[in-house]
Amino acid sequence: MNTAMQRTSDGTIELTITIPWEDVQKTYEHVIDEIVQKTELSGFRKGKAPKKLVEEKLDRGETYEEVLKHLIPKTYGDAIKEQKLHPIVTPKIELKEATEKKDWVIRALTAEKPDITLGDYKKALSDLKASKAKKIWVPGIEQKKEKEEETKPTMEELLATLFGAVKVSIATILVEHEVNRLLSELIDQTKKLGLTVEQYLSSTGKTAQSVRHDYEEQAKHTLTLEFALEKIADTEGILISDDDIDTVIKTAKTDEEKQALEGQRYYIASVLRRQKTLDFLASL
Repeated sequence: MNTAMQRTSDGTIELTITIPWEDVQKTYEHVIDEIVQKTELSGFRKGKAPKKLVEEKLDRGETYEEVLKHLIPKTYGDAIKEQKLHPIVTPKIELKEATEKKDWVIRALTAEKPDITLGDYKKALSDLKASKAKKIWVPGIEQKKEKEEETKPTMEELLATLFGAVKVSIATILVEHEVNRLLSELIDQTKKLGLTVEQYLSSTGKTAQSVRHDYEEQAKHTLTLEFALEKIADTEGILISDDDIDTVIKTAKTDEEKQALEGQRYYIASVLRRQKTLDFLASL
């Protein structure tokens, strides 16, 4: 196997993987052997029919599709190890060349966690809080505690300020992945309402193109904040302990719920860490 790699300006990683025909042929034979074991032909017990006879009855195109299902995970895994990559998204795979008795070529698009520049976000947040305080400050008049609470920026305002302070280039494949997730949610929501997507678009005065554009902007905004919060947590040493996770798990009302939460410790830790980071931003 041979792998060539290049990075685009937005951080997308393109891998061109060449698979020797010998490897394709070996995988093909393995697939045929698997099919033989599951095949029943008249006059033969299951798995005992001659390999050549079974192969003659197979659709060659469908067989090679199975070959790809075996080849792609392994070759992609070997490629990212060879290039020492740490992808954070499911790759987009494209078969470029697949001719019998010639090497096969696949193209894989993926992305790692992007580099992010936080900028002077602390000053930006400090300026935001100062501007909020100036709006209601009256010389000579003592402010009540509840009035002071009203001067605090909302979390939405804090995140908007953070978004404006950071700089990051989000790989197209990451944006597409998030947009597809949002579109999938939209389809589920419209189904629950008893509507088709077309009916939903008509009722809202939107088009498929405008919805996708809105989702692309939303995806870029969401991903930027996610990476920014993670970078802040790393920079500030914000950590979550096992005790923090155990405290959440103890809130389970049933053994089944507790067992389910035990299997989601990583997810719980990420949620707690994000909340802890948001609390840090609010405290600045």
